[in-house]
Amino acid sequence: MSDITIAVDGPASSGKSTVAKLIAKDLGLIYLDTGAMYRAVTYLSLKYQLTTTEEILARLIEQPIRFENTSSGQLVFLGDEDVTRVIREHAVTQNVSKIAAIKEIRQALVAIQQRFGENGGVIMDGRDIGTVVLTGADLKIFLVASVEERAKRRFKENQAKGIETDFDQLKAEIKERDRLDSTRKESPLKQAEDAILVDTTGISIETVVKKIEDLARKI
Repeated sequence: MSDITIAVDGPASSGKSTVAKLIAKDLGLIYLDTGAMYRAVTYLSLKYQLTTTEEILARLIEQPIRFENTSSGQLVFLGDEDVTRVIREHAVTQNVSKIAAIKEIRQALVAIQQRFGENGGVIMDGRDIGTVVLTGADLKIFLVASVEERAKRRFKENQAKGIETDFDQLKAEIKERDRLDSTRKESPLKQAEDAILVDTTGISIETVVKKIEDLARKI
């Protein structure tokens, strides 16, 4: 199982990251949170009020994204700054789709992601993993869930982190993010032709994880 490559795609709050982390732990795979990478770049652009793609990429070279696994979970860093929590805040969430739609930024991050997955033994989640980043992945999963379900999940996550959130506003933002992600020119959100659709609405995370792990073991 150490050389398998798994791509997990789907819209915001469909359970991608949670599922991917659990599978990585169970199957001994390396987990790469590509969504966190786009959030980190978005945070970078907001923090320094960067107005051009060139400025963002130049700053990213100075403060590269890196991940660190700890007993309490995976941490995300920009240079030496721990941005694990701040990249989940409202301002970043509101702007990440715009940043992720920029062709040059996507190309830079996709190149990093592809190098990371060259040797297998990895699971990545995002919106274009199966269609762009890991087109030759051994197993491709496309997770979906209703907007109501996804809003409830994100609302609970934010409450647990102490982030104030209006539920109705959150639903509207998820709908808008779906629209932006699926209609952007560069690497839009869509199901790969060879991906397996898994609807997580009303299904426990444990059930979803088991289903995907069973598919991986068959491979």
